[in-house]
Amino acid sequence: MARAATGVLVSPQEALAVARDLVPRFAARAAEHDEAGRFPAADFDDLRGAGLLGLMVPTRLGGAGAGFGDYAEVAAALAAGAGATALIFNMHASVTGALAHTPDEVVRAFGVPETFFTERDRVLSDVAEGMLCGVAMSERGAGSRLSAMTTSYTPVGDGFRITGSKAFVSGAGHVDTYLVAARSAAAPADSPVVSHFLVPAGEGVVVEPTWDSLGMRATGSQDVHFDVTVPASALLGGVEGLALLLAQVMPQWLVASYAAVYVGVAQSAVDAAVAHLRERGLTALPAIRARVGRADAAVAAARGVVEQAAKRVDTAPGRPETNRWVWRAKLLAGDTAAQVAGSMLEAAGTSASRRGHPLERLYRDARCGALQPATSDVCADYLGAAALGDDPHGDTAVPRW
Repeated sequence: MARAATGVLVSPQEALAVARDLVPRFAARAAEHDEAGRFPAADFDDLRGAGLLGLMVPTRLGGAGAGFGDYAEVAAALAAGAGATALIFNMHASVTGALAHTPDEVVRAFGVPETFFTERDRVLSDVAEGMLCGVAMSERGAGSRLSAMTTSYTPVGDGFRITGSKAFVSGAGHVDTYLVAARSAAAPADSPVVSHFLVPAGEGVVVEPTWDSLGMRATGSQDVHFDVTVPASALLGGVEGLALLLAQVMPQWLVASYAAVYVGVAQSAVDAAVAHLRERGLTALPAIRARVGRADAAVAAARGVVEQAAKRVDTAPGRPETNRWVWRAKLLAGDTAAQVAGSMLEAAGTSASRRGHPLERLYRDARCGALQPATSDVCADYLGAAALGDDPHGDTAVPRW
């Protein structure tokens, strides 16, 4: 198909075609990045050069104007090449997608000032020009529970001082700006006020190399320490205390954006197993065919749930039934990736467990899906509470966020 100039995407369809074109490059580099535990800089040079960092940015601001469903397709495609690269891209898209796709009427209902929309468009324009965003939400001892975080902020002059430490910050040291979750130092402990800030990399932002994980080793998800003063415009929405509300009303960027990545990882595990089994001449064994058949069905089912969730997010964001599909998507994608990768490794045999074999890496990457927020147990608990007619946010001994 015809392509726009380098770095400019004219449609979500073109973005998907570009993503698929990049998959062989990412796959060729994935083993090296995994072994070294190194941020995939070359992959992000390709993503930036192709204009994919602007995927979620409206066309009026220079982006591709993609919706959540478009994002899910692109993320799954990228994950087929390199799961870690797709996961970092997910973090970037969760920031830009939330900015671009939280409906204006929802934003206004939270009481944000009109100046927010100008600031939002400025940020999205910077993204279309190549700015990479990261997420600094999780903390040691608190995980991704916003209400339990200790990173705090206080008003200082015309802005805010933010202090605290974050963990699992994918792309740390390589992103241009961080979405930082922090709680008001003035609010009581039993009634937290949690806000999001966009904090540029630079002075007062210190990356501590700590990432040495089982899987997704190339995400560079280091600890990051913040002691920084930011202007008032850095407060997302221009109103304090929106983080917990948005997590409940519009959970897709905190929950289901991961799902598409792990569908792609699961599919990649099937593809790698098929290649291995063909090479070894094992495809005629009924037990092998049965494993591959079950894996194929499981991946298709998870993909279908992710597609259904994405369709509902695009057409009816924030509705209770939409949000149930969002939580279903994360639960099924995370569990399916782990189960499929494990089964494919067993089908391939001991030789595929050696370091350097694609299935060995994919097995480790896939195992992370159920562990990342929201974890599979948290997703299942949410869905169980909703199915029983309870309030999945209020009827819980421990706050979900």
